[in-house]
Amino acid sequence: MAKSRARVMLVDDHAIVREGYRSLLQKQDHLQVVAEAGDGADAYRLYKEAKPDLVIMDLSMPGIGGVEAIRRIRQWDGSARILVFTMHQSAAYAVQAIKAGARGFVTKSSPPDILLRAIGDVMAGRIALSPDIDHELAINRLAGEPSAIDTLSPREFEILRMLLAEKSVEDIAETLHISVKTAANTRYHIRAKLGVASDIELVRLALRQRIIAADIEG
Repeated sequence: MAKSRARVMLVDDHAIVREGYRSLLQKQDHLQVVAEAGDGADAYRLYKEAKPDLVIMDLSMPGIGGVEAIRRIRQWDGSARILVFTMHQSAAYAVQAIKAGARGFVTKSSPPDILLRAIGDVMAGRIALSPDIDHELAINRLAGEPSAIDTLSPREFEILRMLLAEKSVEDIAETLHISVKTAANTRYHIRAKLGVASDIELVRLALRQRIIAADIEG
């Protein structure tokens, strides 16, 4: 009797990127791509419809980003297996994705075998990190200097990401379906946690922590 294939959902706002790793995954006799989404809101909706065994999730997308989408999916299904596949090489993104409920974090600069190995690890219930992220996290632990960004909740991190993308509190409230007052209060709490007094200082901190570069996609 043939072994059933694991059902995979791809989430990335670039169709050509989805096409590339769909082609890679479909060549594996144990994997089958059953759904694709181009943003976080669609990912959440399609997850509930398709109920895949694994989600491979981008982070930077229009509207709701990957960290928020992970948080929502895991809230709906606490056993969801989600692997982040992203251009972001900052350990802070990995920390937030894992806190939100992802089980793996692989950078898009990694060779294909790293992604395939991570898929196997996540499907087996293990945490998977690409070597570059694993190395950076190890250095941070050895230095004994946890990032202030790590103190943020996944929802606060998502709002920080939107603030850094120059979204207004009104835009943030509408996208996340929260009140403008809640969005404004969260911005205040983010600044307080990070010890900054203005959005300019917030951007400088994000540059130092490599939350933004010149902003990379992913």
